[in-house]
Amino acid sequence: MKRRVLVVDDEPLARSRLLRLLEEIEGFEPCGEANSGQSAIELARQLAADIVLMDIRMPGMDGLEAATRLASLSPPPAVIFCTAYDEYALSAFDASAIAYLLKPVRREQLATALQRAVRLNQAQLGVLRPVTDPAQKAYLSTRSQRGVELIPLADIRCLVAEHKYVTVVHSGGEQLVDKSLKELELEHPELWVRTHRNALVAIAWIEALERAPRGQYFVRLGGTHHRPQVSRRHLARLRDLVEQL
Repeated sequence: MKRRVLVVDDEPLARSRLLRLLEEIEGFEPCGEANSGQSAIELARQLAADIVLMDIRMPGMDGLEAATRLASLSPPPAVIFCTAYDEYALSAFDASAIAYLLKPVRREQLATALQRAVRLNQAQLGVLRPVTDPAQKAYLSTRSQRGVELIPLADIRCLVAEHKYVTVVHSGGEQLVDKSLKELELEHPELWVRTHRNALVAIAWIEALERAPRGQYFVRLGGTHHRPQVSRRHLARLRDLVEQL
């Protein structure tokens, strides 16, 4: 079944480019196009769009406000921002964005973002809802020598506990956090699945279970070489989950 994609941009040429790219990516089809945030909300509801590709700077209602309102639909479409400006990234993730692509959007980037949107089910999208409580963000905050860094939850592949710290493996590399694995699991139970007493993996990035020559099982994740081990205790659940993806 092809996923229905709504393209939103106030510039006709930008919409045409995204529509052409969609034709080259298997499993997706454009269901309509809009030139404003307000019309995006109306069309997303009428056309039952699964995914919305949307610019941020538009006359009237901008993309950020439109994304916030789209997140209240049932079910909400996944939102992927396609913009020429990089300064809105944090606001975009707070507004429930699955991905943030800079123009000119490349086909490979778009394909990756679309697949990520498909892998996020409705429950996971609920975790990435618009932020009304400052204590609940769509990203994980960490401290480093550079100061406070924010890692979008949608970019995290896995979390591995070592001693009293947890290593967060994400699209930009690795970062230590001083929260326990249990704390992180309780904060976002819809996003993670436990594979081992010392590891959580992001459900959205699971690709397959792999069996090693000695019989151990590991999880293959998209976008990283890390292969968290699966303990016998958690193997049955992981098998069921992979069959559903």
